[in-house]
Amino acid sequence: MRLTGKHVLVLGLGESGLAMAQWCARQGAQVRVLDTRIEPPYLAELRLRVPAAEFRSGPMKEGFDKGLLADIDLVALSPGLSGGVMAVIHARARLIPVVGEIELFAWGLRELGLRDTGPRYTRVLAITGTNGKTTTTALTGHLCRAAGHVTGIGGNISPAALTALMACLDANRLPAVWVLELSSFQLETLESLDADAATVLNISDDHLDRYIDIDEYASAKARIFLSSREAAGVQVLNRQDARVKSMAVPGRKLISFGLDAPGNAEDFGLRENRNEPWIVRGDSFLLPVGDLPVAGLHNAANAMAALALCAAIDLAPVSLLPALRAFKGLPHRVEKIAEIGGVAWYDDSKGTNVGATVAALNGLGCQLAAQTSRLLPPGREVGREGSQLAPSGRNDRKIVLIAGGDGKGQDFSPLKPAVANARAAVLIGRDGPRIGQAIAGCGVPILVAADLDDAVRRAAGEAQPGDAVLLSPACASFDMFRNYEHRAEVFAAAVRKLVVTK
Repeated sequence: MRLTGKHVLVLGLGESGLAMAQWCARQGAQVRVLDTRIEPPYLAELRLRVPAAEFRSGPMKEGFDKGLLADIDLVALSPGLSGGVMAVIHARARLIPVVGEIELFAWGLRELGLRDTGPRYTRVLAITGTNGKTTTTALTGHLCRAAGHVTGIGGNISPAALTALMACLDANRLPAVWVLELSSFQLETLESLDADAATVLNISDDHLDRYIDIDEYASAKARIFLSSREAAGVQVLNRQDARVKSMAVPGRKLISFGLDAPGNAEDFGLRENRNEPWIVRGDSFLLPVGDLPVAGLHNAANAMAALALCAAIDLAPVSLLPALRAFKGLPHRVEKIAEIGGVAWYDDSKGTNVGATVAALNGLGCQLAAQTSRLLPPGREVGREGSQLAPSGRNDRKIVLIAGGDGKGQDFSPLKPAVANARAAVLIGRDGPRIGQAIAGCGVPILVAADLDDAVRRAAGEAQPGDAVLLSPACASFDMFRNYEHRAEVFAAAVRKLVVTK
């Protein structure tokens, strides 16, 4: 749809809402914005950047003013709002199209002639999954730039995709490759991105306060593979995740990755070489997992997904290895922040769901086990499951987990087998007691702390030299903190206090 002369109603004035309002106005549309808040955070910026926009404050669910749809040709829905709000229901009843920011982005690329075959063709790589998508997006963009491509990065990772596109247009520097992180919320309204390659990294319980069940959530994620082109894009799939594996579309080119050995020459995986795991493609050894600059086997999986996406647009993995080794990682994602008295402290405050925390525990646990095995006599090697040592099964370097917060209605039971390999678990926040019930009987001490400062002190008391303390809450932060970054700041400050008191 060409937006010139159209009347657009933008629902929600967050980062995406502002970007949609600005883009639609830039394309010649008349813009009306509705938010439930009287003064949403981006209102001043809306008035500065889109002075002609009409702003209204009012309900979008019960009590929605249907008169706001008068003369509206298009509704642009912010990802924080579900398609079940009355504003959307009434719009669809009137046959008014409802789109999201990423669909508008896809329209924009086509209208600019950037998706037509020819020298201006722009590649699009799209990334989703419950966990790891921001790291994988940043890494994929880093690799594309290292390969010499002008690369745009946006979406859920921030900046908003349309904000990034407008900045590129203003700079007269259009990317050859776009790397987009897409949440399930953004994918709900996506129809025509037609990515050249896309991946779903994994699926585990998350956002079940929005979706009926995990199947509905997974279906939203699978929309990343929608394609209207005859030559549909490459699917990059985690072959060890049954829900992801089931998303394979017959006839589409597929590259898989996993923490096992790959089954064919195109796929990525792990193989043992000189008593340590290596990332491989087929039978070709690329680099040891220990050379990755980001900790944990889950980050090895993220690295494989990034390499696979790059391979899908003809970037040779071997040529990308120096850039992979140089990647700095992202804050608050199993980030080592201190080592005190032989105990390493890791900030994984971005671990806001059970799947993320399980991945962090297993990945970091495997790393500790591998480090232990290098100190042992020959014959004592890391077991196949990573967190156990063979033949004795003994691993002297363990994790003290700090977890808890707003659980968003999750099932915490998958934490139990992962916590069973830990030194101890220290629980905080509103749903700390629910986590305690779920992991009861796992065989390790379970402590309850009054707050995060108390949790750090208790974790320090449980940890032994060689151990790691991991803040990976498996929960949102809003019961105790402004956001996950604030939680990380409080954690780091509490850890710094330990240095003073020791």
